[in-house]
Amino acid sequence: MNRWSRRLHRWGGILIAIPLLLVIATGLILQFKKEFAWIQPKTLSGSPNQMTIGWPKVLESAMGDEDARINSWADVDRLDVRPAKGVIKVRAKNGWEVQLDSATGEILSSAYRRSDFIESLHDGSYFSDFVKLYVFSANGMILLGLWISGIYLWFLPIQAKRKKKRRLAKKAQP
Repeated sequence: MNRWSRRLHRWGGILIAIPLLLVIATGLILQFKKEFAWIQPKTLSGSPNQMTIGWPKVLESAMGDEDARINSWADVDRLDVRPAKGVIKVRAKNGWEVQLDSATGEILSSAYRRSDFIESLHDGSYFSDFVKLYVFSANGMILLGLWISGIYLWFLPIQAKRKKKRRLAKKAQP
């Protein structure tokens, strides 16, 4: 078990070094996505609890923002409706986010949203579904193995000291 744990640690660490570095770096950035507008635009407030505009007006208002380059629903990746804040977030497929007042359709904010791109790097989906499923999942399994073998290797010296104490105690008994 000792030899196996050391080998897993050595080769497992080498195998997962680059993907794990990417997961750690992007994970650290994502921890602060709500704190920095550069990563994810701050959610503004519109007219709380007043969802009076319809979907055609949402599209029309989003199309009014030139940076988002929305010409039809085909250019929209998703909508995020927050009635309590009175805001509708329209996320374009190009990564741009337009925040609209849910009562008037007025554009409250328009900014590039980097968090989705960073999340796709974090989970491996940026590269391909194959990489996400097989490389990053294998990375996680190897990391779990490293954790288990690391705990085992950490306990080895403790266990050896206990055995030595017991042996010495048995020898010392008359």
